[in-house]
Parts: sequence; structure tokens; C-alpha cells
Amino acid sequence: MAKLAVVILNWNGKKFLEQFLPALVRYLPDYAEIVVADNASSDDSVPFLKASYPQIRVLEHERNEGFARGYNMALEKVDAQYFCLLNSDIEVTKHWIEPIVEMMDTNETIAAVQPKLLSYHHRDEFEYAGAAGGYIDKYGYPFCRGRVFGNIEKDHGQYDTEADIFWASGAAMFVRSDVYRTMGGLDPDFFAHMEEIDFCWRIKNTGYKIKFNPNSVVYHIGGGTLPKNNSYKTYLNFRNNLFLLLKNLPEERIKRTLVVKFFLDQVAAVFFLLQGHFKDFIAVYKAMRDFYKNYASCKAKRNTLPKLAYTDTYPKSVVFLHYFKRKKIFNGTDFS
Repeated sequence: MAKLAVVILNWNGKKFLEQFLPALVRYLPDYAEIVVADNASSDDSVPFLKASYPQIRVLEHERNEGFARGYNMALEKVDAQYFCLLNSDIEVTKHWIEPIVEMMDTNETIAAVQPKLLSYHHRDEFEYAGAAGGYIDKYGYPFCRGRVFGNIEKDHGQYDTEADIFWASGAAMFVRSDVYRTMGGLDPDFFAHMEEIDFCWRIKNTGYKIKFNPNSVVYHIGGGTLPKNNSYKTYLNFRNNLFLLLKNLPEERIKRTLVVKFFLDQVAAVFFLLQGHFKDFIAVYKAMRDFYKNYASCKAKRNTLPKLAYTDTYPKSVVFLHYFKRKKIFNGTDFS
């Protein structure tokens, strides 16, 4: 059994594999292996891997299983103490693995760790998908140290301390394999987007910690599979956010929170319409419709989850603070 398996889920990402695998191979410790799980790519990713990197294990899915199910299927076939879920559009740096493995080796209460995510194209800035660690507010809106909505900070070393976080980015997430399996992995009903937040919330419900380690640095392109302005991505984000809340909120908070969330989502839909983004406007209502259609099955999952109600979400509305009080920076405790 390997100590660490770095597992890349690939879908038509040959150009990223060509670009970023050399550094990943170069900086791989002896105790780690690389596995690529391919989601039925049509761009010659698999022939390229087999010809250029015969030492890398390739797992081939018969169809595109999405992010969540694709990883679950792959990790069933991987034997390692730790997994690292790594996007194909990430450039790693020297010694990006060792600080995190050391952190997890020395503290068994830590279930998952995220490195510092910086932008590949703007290398002095944090990257949207995870920045310096993720959090969510009382209504389920995710944000990060280093990134609140569209406000992205430059990295001046302001977050160069280890920190407890609410969620680790699925773009580069280290996790204990036994915890991953005990928790049932990622929820395949999410398909893609926010499944890592749901997964981390479930982890925290069992009493484990999620950490940010600034001594590990990676550079992320972002939007490599679904561009930011893709209406299907809008649909997934809005639908999955509702799934997330229904699955994980304490019972006494569900109804009140969902009422407010429905109102805020409709406000967002109107803004899309006013900006001329008609497909995004429709996507919000499709998301709400499909949430209602799957309400019973989603709520039934609550019975299989840990009973400890983890309520350490940020207790205020980040929408109100950011858009009405002009707060742009979260330091891990509060906004400024």
C-alpha cells in the first residue's frame, strides 16, 4: 500500500496533462504514486498517458461519471493511506506534498487538508476555487480567505499560518482514505460543484478537523472543465447549494434557512436577467425545480449522516456584508 495516491480525474484534459504532469512527476516523493482516472475522454488523453507515462496507473471509466461518482469509482480501486484529489489544471511546486503529509501524520484528528491555491495566470493572486481555505455563511454561501465572491486578494503572506477551515477545495484536497470510505465518499447526486463542501461538512459532523497548510503551494488555472459563465455550472451551483443545506443543516435551522435562501436565489435570478444572462436566469429556476423534485430523497440521506449537528458556519450573511456593507476581506474570524 502506498502512503499517498495523487489521483487526477481527467475528462478531455490532455493539454493539461501534457503541461502539468512533468512537474507532478518531478516533485513526487518516493512514498507516493500517481493515478489518473479518465472519464471517457475523447481527446486521446489515455493513449498519451500510456505512451508518455507508462509508470502512471490509468483507470478508464466507460462514460463521463462526473466529478463525484468519477472519483468514488476510481478511489475504490486505489490502496493508499492518504488520497490527494488533484485537478488536472494545477501546477504543483517543489515540496508541495511533504508539509501536508507531515501535518496529517502528527495529528490523527485532521481528516483533510488544503494547500494554498494561487492563480496560474496571476501568480501573485489567490485562486477563486479555494484560495486560503473555504468557509460558508449561515445561508450556505461559500467564500474563502483570500476570495469573497468576485473579490480576489493578492497574496502578501497574510494567510501564511495553518488554520482550521470549513471546507477544503476539491481542486487539491488531501484526505485520509479510511475517512473517505467511512463517509461514503463524495455524493454522486451532486455530479459536480459543491460536493467537496458537502463532504467536508459531513466530516466535521463526526468531529474531525479540516486544515489549511500554507507551506504547500499550487497554481490553479480554474474553469478548465466548465467556464465560469456556463449556464449548466450556474444550475449545478444553485441546485447543489440547496442539496447541501437540506442534507447538513441542524433540523431546527432547515425551514427558516431555506425560506431565506429561496428569496436570495430569486434575487440572483433577477440580476442575471437584468444583466442579459437569460440562460443563467433560467438555470436558477431549473435548479429550484429539480431541488423540489429530489427533496424527499435528499432529506432521506440525513438519516444516514452523523447525528452531531455541526453549527460552526459563519453566523452572518456574507451577501449582506459584501454587497450592502462593502466588506471584501475575511481573515478567518470576521470581515473587514
